[in-house]
Formats: sequence, structure tokens, C-alpha cells
Amino acid sequence: MTDRPADRVTVALTKAGRTKIRYPATLVSDTGDRICVRAPWAAAGVRDFGFVRFEPGDVFTEHFWRGRWYAVKEVRTGGGVLKGWYCDVTRPAVVRDGEILVEDLDLDLWVSADGSSVLRLDEDEFATSGLARSDPHAAAEALRALDALAAQAHSPAGLTALLA
Repeated sequence: MTDRPADRVTVALTKAGRTKIRYPATLVSDTGDRICVRAPWAAAGVRDFGFVRFEPGDVFTEHFWRGRWYAVKEVRTGGGVLKGWYCDVTRPAVVRDGEILVEDLDLDLWVSADGSSVLRLDEDEFATSGLARSDPHAAAEALRALDALAAQAHSPAGLTALLA
């Protein structure tokens, strides 16, 4: 991350070879394997999933790994109230020229703030994506990542153990 101020990065999320979203974020830490950034809700307006609403003012503390097949995003209101964790199953993150590049592999997991709700999302999209045929290794890693995240979410320590 040589060409930008040390505390500013851009997150670029791609899906099926196309940029899904790009947004600025503040670098919180980089351990060499895990990169942590903080960013306001990047999409315009409210996104209501039924189980959670992302709204202007929400703050995402996002954790990306260079060696893991997922990203974990802690979601809080602008006032600091924890809404929960949104987990994207992705290829390992690549950091280059002030950008964190992440490829979304369709599978997601939502964990409510109190841990009472753990929802596996978009498994139908994953099944129809063709990844199992075009890249069986990536498909297997994606399914392992989703299972690992779900198991961790159901454990007594929850997802916070991944972020410590």
C-alpha cells in the first residue's frame, strides 16, 4: 500500500469477474495475514434483508484474510449498537497498490448480535453459479469456509474469537 496515505485504502469486491462495489475505508490494522478496515455503509440508502437493515450511518469493521476463504464484517449502528456479523465467503484477499481486492463466491452467513440467529445465505446462487464445474477446488474451499464460519458462530466464543 505504497501510493496512498497509510490509513486509507479502497475495498474492491468483485463477483463473476465484474466489480460489484468499490468503497473507501480506513485501515485499522494489517498483521500480514489479516487486514482490518472500517467503513461507513457504502451503498446508497437502506438495504433491508428482512433479518437486518443496513442503513446510512451504519459502520462496518471488516476483516479480510490473505490466507482464508472468507471475510467477516461487524455491523454497528452509527451510535455503536452491534447489529451482528455479515460474513462473505470469498477467495483470499489480495492487497495491492492501496486496494484490498476480494472475489465474492456467493455464499454468505449472517449472525445476529446476540448469536441467537445464524443464517446461511445464497446457497441457491452458489449452486447455480457453475463454480463447482469451472473451479472445483474453489467451490470446495467455499463450502468448507461456510461450514467453518457456521460452526464458529455456534460455538460459545462465537465469531469474536476469529477477530481477537
